[in-house]
Amino acid sequence: MSDGAVTLRAGTVADAATCGRICFQAFARIAEQHGFPPDFPSAEAASEALARLLGHPRFYSVVAERGGRIIGSNFLDARSTIAGVGPITVEPKAQDAGTGRRLMQAALDYARAERFPGVRLLQTAYHNRSLSLYTTLGFNVREAVVVLQGPPIGGSVPGYAVRAATDGDVEACNRVCVAVHGHDRGGELCDAIRLGAAAVVEHAGRITGYTTGVALFGHSVGEGNEDLRALIMAAPEFGGPGLLLPARNGELYRFCLARGLRVVQVMTLMALGLYNEPAGAYLPSIRY
Repeated sequence: MSDGAVTLRAGTVADAATCGRICFQAFARIAEQHGFPPDFPSAEAASEALARLLGHPRFYSVVAERGGRIIGSNFLDARSTIAGVGPITVEPKAQDAGTGRRLMQAALDYARAERFPGVRLLQTAYHNRSLSLYTTLGFNVREAVVVLQGPPIGGSVPGYAVRAATDGDVEACNRVCVAVHGHDRGGELCDAIRLGAAAVVEHAGRITGYTTGVALFGHSVGEGNEDLRALIMAAPEFGGPGLLLPARNGELYRFCLARGLRVVQVMTLMALGLYNEPAGAYLPSIRY
């Protein structure tokens, strides 16, 4: 694929350092322009995160080059029923020339070829250009999401026990996710269990919720807010910029604010294709 001097190709682990540097620079630049902290603390942290995606068999990656030099990249999480986009970044000096649109279109073409019923992403609310780009590509706004950060809350919810998730919990966790979203996220859950990042909450003798990490890259689902409250209180930290919470969940939002968490930024959950209104409580990840 080519467009003038720009070509697209599949990403490899060898691209991690360059893609990570561009990812850090691109996010930091737009964040600084609007007075927000960057999503990644350093280029090295971004490179480590992208190396994991580039080396994962269930992530589609695409790299944009000009004159043999990388100028951008995009990723599609293909681990579960619904695909999730991101991070997508273009070198600051190469922006506004159509490369971002081509990187997004490549990911959507892959999702279509693999017959994913839906694709989702979270868009930084202050970035007007990306909101417009995703809308022209067919995405619809579904939720306003707040990113919250602060010290661990601690404590517990009476009657709700939180413990580490195991492989034997996957079926029960998937049932909760299907009840809430209409589909499971089993691929992400299994990865989180292997990494020791997943936890379940039990109530009345059964699993009523789970998390792959109360953090930017993790998602959580529960039958109700008490399940999520228990998972949030049990979290030792809120990784990255923080946990993501649908702003319309006023009860849980007020709970977090009353315990010292503060809003870092607002994001927009966008969806293309299949989307079911959640029938329970949930925390999205940075992809959805």
